[in-house]
Amino acid sequence: MRFNSFFRLISVSVATLAVAAAQAEVKVGFSAPLSGPVAAVGQDQYDGFMLGLESVGNKLGGQSTIVLREDDQLKPELGNQIARKFTSGRDKVDVMVGLGFSNVLMASLPRIVESGIVAIATNAGPSPLAGSGCLSNVFSMSWQNDGTAEAMGKFAQDSGYKRVYLMAPNYQAGKDYIAGFKRYYKGQVVDEVYTQVNQPDYSAEIAQLQAAGPDAVFVFYPGGMGVNFVKQFSQAGLMKKMPLLSAFTVDGTTLSSLREAAVGAISGAMWDVALKTPGNAEFVASFSKKYGRVPSHYAAVGYDTARLLDIAVRKVKGNTADQAAFAVAVKAAGSELKSVRGPFRFNTNNMPVQNYYAFQAVKDGNNVTVKQLGTPLQEHQDAYVSQCKLR
Repeated sequence: MRFNSFFRLISVSVATLAVAAAQAEVKVGFSAPLSGPVAAVGQDQYDGFMLGLESVGNKLGGQSTIVLREDDQLKPELGNQIARKFTSGRDKVDVMVGLGFSNVLMASLPRIVESGIVAIATNAGPSPLAGSGCLSNVFSMSWQNDGTAEAMGKFAQDSGYKRVYLMAPNYQAGKDYIAGFKRYYKGQVVDEVYTQVNQPDYSAEIAQLQAAGPDAVFVFYPGGMGVNFVKQFSQAGLMKKMPLLSAFTVDGTTLSSLREAAVGAISGAMWDVALKTPGNAEFVASFSKKYGRVPSHYAAVGYDTARLLDIAVRKVKGNTADQAAFAVAVKAAGSELKSVRGPFRFNTNNMPVQNYYAFQAVKDGNNVTVKQLGTPLQEHQDAYVSQCKLR
């Protein structure tokens, strides 16, 4: 009997050690568009995340950490395949990060829901997930899609623009941004134009808006779409004729390509290099030194996400196997994070509560940089949180 008890004790000890060993390594699955017209958006998120991981000793919560990376190519069906890969088999991860644009995230959602895995978006914040479709294991570290557009809508209203023309690509985020702008802008919307995703030529639409003669234009065109639109808008001579307000169009991923073409453009964002928040100057300097370019807000979100996960993994003492407890830890970590963007916490719907600023592209000697114009929305909560049943 004592012999059998001894072996049972040994078996239990071995099993305990095996569980501990399994929990000693945190596996992160990172997915984003890393090729095509918006590759810079995904690359900045990834580079920011890896820099944030480096800042905590390349160990989340003191645990050995592995990051698996996949390119969703801005294709919803591919995003869904990646979600399945990350939540099963040999690649099964403890947390998914990135998750692409809103259309890719929404396509990946069924597998994320089925698996119960903690998922943290570093770019998307679609309205369905902010409202009645909110989920306890899905977070947005970036923004609820409407937020930056709401800031620009308030900026336009405060600036006294009577007639504004609106443009965006025809997918979930584009619709959210237009809706967000209109929520705070009370003047006349001259027209509301939706273009194809990744459309390269906007000459017909620019001629149409020029003929409409609005007081200002608001657009949402991230990545390569933004580069093409702003260059064509500037070449048409419109930059000096009507204010160009934007969200995720003139930013750190596009400014180096746009340069003088962007001067004068006004952007809404929750972060930029001009912010005087604690730790921001150090982040900008570290990113610029490591990658040889100025970071964008996508990079800032990636950086914050790694540091948030460090806090969350530490809270569960490395035991990420209990995904429900891990999700609770992630939510709590939001209130402890010292974000480079300034005030930050997760709302009850797992969307950020944060400031939204207004920045303008300006000439600085031979360079083009940004200056802060103001903070249209402070510690802003999205419009959908009351529909979410989470608490």
